[in-house]
Amino acid sequence: MITANRQRAQPSTRSWQQLWRDAVTDPLELLRLVGLRDQAERLLPDTDTGFALRVPHGFVARMRPGDARDPLLLQVLPQAAELLSQPGYAMDAVGDLAARSAHGVLQKYAGRALLIATGSCAVNCRYCFRRHFPYAEQTAAANHWREALGAIAADASLGEVILSGGDPLSLSNAKLDELGMALRDIPHVKRLRIHTRLPVVLPERVDDGLAAWLSALPLQKVVVLHANHANEFDSSVDAACAALARSGCTLLNQAVLLRGVNDDTAVLAELSERLFAAGVLPYYLHQLDRVVGAAHFEVDDAHALALIDELRQRLPGYLVPRLVREIAGEKSKSPL
Repeated sequence: MITANRQRAQPSTRSWQQLWRDAVTDPLELLRLVGLRDQAERLLPDTDTGFALRVPHGFVARMRPGDARDPLLLQVLPQAAELLSQPGYAMDAVGDLAARSAHGVLQKYAGRALLIATGSCAVNCRYCFRRHFPYAEQTAAANHWREALGAIAADASLGEVILSGGDPLSLSNAKLDELGMALRDIPHVKRLRIHTRLPVVLPERVDDGLAAWLSALPLQKVVVLHANHANEFDSSVDAACAALARSGCTLLNQAVLLRGVNDDTAVLAELSERLFAAGVLPYYLHQLDRVVGAAHFEVDDAHALALIDELRQRLPGYLVPRLVREIAGEKSKSPL
């Protein structure tokens, strides 16, 4: 059994905004911090990949020093493979642009509207399916959420609002409160779902103000975290998850199946156990969205299905995530 405090982290006295601003953005600096600076020529691409590095120091601290194959490092370090052209990979891998129904609003599935709350994120994951998304043109929080809220209020079929991005928790508590106050006045909206990586990569973001906002919000609240490996958790992440739960949030996790990171039964089993120790239920295991620059992470379907079958044999059913793929134009996630 994996306990919730297997790893310990010293709490930071700095604000989450300060920690955000101090994130590592230089690949050479990242390699220096993990003891791999002398391998830069081998590990880094010769030219700019067009997708910047960003990773908080707290996340870097969970990486294994001197290990070029560390599963956390591989998720954020630019690689030459990103520059290789691969057939079947697109800039808009899941059809986001075709699903726009208002400024910053995507509507793919019945009863739900997704708001592109912001383009900002505390970490740039190399497999991000929105790494090419035109955030400057499509941000729901613009103009005090006015157009997005108008679209939601006008459609009585919408029972759930999903905040995505970027990362919606990169917004200030005041900006989130502005949205929450407006949603309270829309009678057909019953649930708010927040998709976020910040409680994992920058757990200090779950501050007293955010917890108070969530506690006061008179909607059902679901927070979907994004963690791909058990090593992403330490005591600071546990504390953030506990604060979210105390605020009345149901906690779920969706991971992405990534070659070299978590395409192993034991690794996935440990992730499920570690999530549950932190009070989070495994929800989805996504097959890679085929976005340009991410082909080197893809795991074939046969191997993915074998992994899930092996997980069913060693874990209780509630700890086995559903293996799915998002297909542009489909009315739901497609189970494999």
